[in-house]
Amino acid sequence: MRYMLLICGDEKAQAQAPQAEMAAVVQGHRRFAEELQASGKMVHGERLRPDSEASRIRIKAGQRQVMDGPFAETKEALGGFYLIECATKEEAVEWAKKIPLREGGYIDVRPIWPM
Repeated sequence: MRYMLLICGDEKAQAQAPQAEMAAVVQGHRRFAEELQASGKMVHGERLRPDSEASRIRIKAGQRQVMDGPFAETKEALGGFYLIECATKEEAVEWAKKIPLREGGYIDVRPIWPM
């Protein structure tokens, strides 16, 4: 089964973090991605651009509306993801626990509906 490991955190705090700290997190992600790749579990992964560069499409009064970001009502924003293939949710959670995070960040583990 495929799982999305959704990486969330505070974009403003991340922007203010010391450069050395962010470099260490990025390097940690490189190592994690290499480990995933070597295990055969990695399907795909990407870092996302900030909310301020995003758009959201909604239906309101039967019409599609496009809104520019930022649009979150919370401090947390989706910063990236890994798409992995695992036999069980427990295995996916174990992989998610290895993802480098800054204080206050979190990972959502979401199973994907098979097509």
